Amino acid sequence: METVAERAGMSRTTLAAVENGEAGVTFGAYANVLHVLGLHQDISLLAQDDELGRKLQDLQLRPKRRAKKIPKDEK
Repeated sequence: METVAERAGMSRTTLAAVENGEAGVTFGAYANVLHVLGLHQDISLLAQDDELGRKLQDLQLRPKRRAKKIPKDEK
């Protein structure tokens, strides 16, 4: 872990964040780690279309239905 972090030019803490998929990690950090591991050609796979993932995201984007408002004169 220490060697990979050093070769990627980052701290072990940042490398741990990369390994854990934390949201605050920059794309550059991922690219550096992939390069150090000899997987830099796989960077293009990160942007590959994910049909199932997109469908799951779309399900979460649908607006929630609200209850109909009751007119004041019916209260």
